[in-house]
Amino acid sequence: MENIAEGDNDEFCVDRALFELRRGRAIGIFDGDDCMSVASVETLRTATLERFNQTGHALVLFLTNTRAKVLGLAPKDGASPGLKLSHPIDLATLKALAGIGTSDIPTDLDSLLTESSSRAVTAGLRLAKNARLVPALIAVGLPPKSWDETALSVRIEHLHRHTQRFGRVLRRVSEARIPLAGHEDCQFILYRDDLVDEEHLAITIGEPAPQTPVPVRLHSACLTGDVFESLRCDCGAQLRGAVKRIATAGGGVLLYLAQEGRGIGLANKLRAYELQDGGLDTLDADRHLGFSTDERNYRAAAAMLRDLDTTQIQLLTNNPEKIQALHEEGIEVMNRLPLVTPSNP
Repeated sequence: MENIAEGDNDEFCVDRALFELRRGRAIGIFDGDDCMSVASVETLRTATLERFNQTGHALVLFLTNTRAKVLGLAPKDGASPGLKLSHPIDLATLKALAGIGTSDIPTDLDSLLTESSSRAVTAGLRLAKNARLVPALIAVGLPPKSWDETALSVRIEHLHRHTQRFGRVLRRVSEARIPLAGHEDCQFILYRDDLVDEEHLAITIGEPAPQTPVPVRLHSACLTGDVFESLRCDCGAQLRGAVKRIATAGGGVLLYLAQEGRGIGLANKLRAYELQDGGLDTLDADRHLGFSTDERNYRAAAAMLRDLDTTQIQLLTNNPEKIQALHEEGIEVMNRLPLVTPSNP
């Protein structure tokens, strides 16, 4: 399990960039001599938008390909679609274009379409997703000498390194015995991801049989289903069913991963629910916000299993994609155990 080295200022600089985006402030992304100032549309402050409008440089709203297609645009594969903005642009229109506002969307968006192969744009959109923000950025290209030295800036290579290490930089922080209903012999182990300030749990249940693949369940956090027994999903039933199955098998591991809403975060999951009430299905609601059908990764799960010396497993899942994801991280899935729960209306 990888750790952040003390004094690794590059990683902490990216961590601060996540914080700045969440606060609605602009950050600079440097790619060689090129500089781009970006801010998250979701958290954008009026004062920050005014500074963008006052630069005198062309403003662009960058979106994911998924969101662009929802708007009826046809960006090229591999390009980051953007919309050239007129001066001044108002915040309500920006939010509507990003999928989180109710204002009218301008017509004839095709005439505004611009595309970029800039690594800075791609990295910025990825950074917004890692911050659990809607992936939409307002951006302006600036000469490096005009960059405000008091504002935070990061280099593209540091953002790339952060993305490569995302989910792999874990620390085992604390643990305790916590008896659960149906099985009392359980140990909770908390792991912290210092890159994105997230915490994951490994719950060891009983004593797995020696020399045999360990029963394992990867469960993405679902506050509404796991805690409040929401009828919009079967997550709570799957969680409790997995604990029972593992206990019946004699022992195993349940990983409780901080990947709410298939990796889009609780705020965006609630936005998607509201869109579903308006007539969209689950996948279309996520696409409306600019996300893919599944934003999760299982690097943290693999790192936790390696730390627990559990590299040959039986996976309790109905999702074959989890098997491939674990294989790519060096975990051998010897067989899959389906997890069947009763459906509800």
